[in-house]
Amino acid sequence: MKTITWVKMIAAGASCCIGGPALIYYVTPSEEELFSRYNPELQRRSLENRKGKQENFDTFVTRLKQYSKSDKPIWTAWEEDDEKTRKLGVQAMLEAKRAEDAAAEARRQEIKGSLR
Repeated sequence: MKTITWVKMIAAGASCCIGGPALIYYVTPSEEELFSRYNPELQRRSLENRKGKQENFDTFVTRLKQYSKSDKPIWTAWEEDDEKTRKLGVQAMLEAKRAEDAAAEARRQEIKGSLR
């Protein structure tokens, strides 16, 4: 092949490899530009929810760090922890239901006692 063909191919490859990402960088708006385009109601809701989302993300990352310290794969540790929290949640719900039932029964007995 001729040298000029090689030069053309290198120039075309460089323009694709460098020009493509540069075009994407130039065209993509920043977060501030997107936020400024929101209507005021969405801006307000976004600002209200920002702290909660940040806290959720922080807890997610700390849990991932905790899972990565174990010898098991992260997804296995995640599933085990999820199963534990699910069991604790079910137990807490059952305890709350029992407490509600006991309170309702105590009220029934009180009402029966006051009617006599």
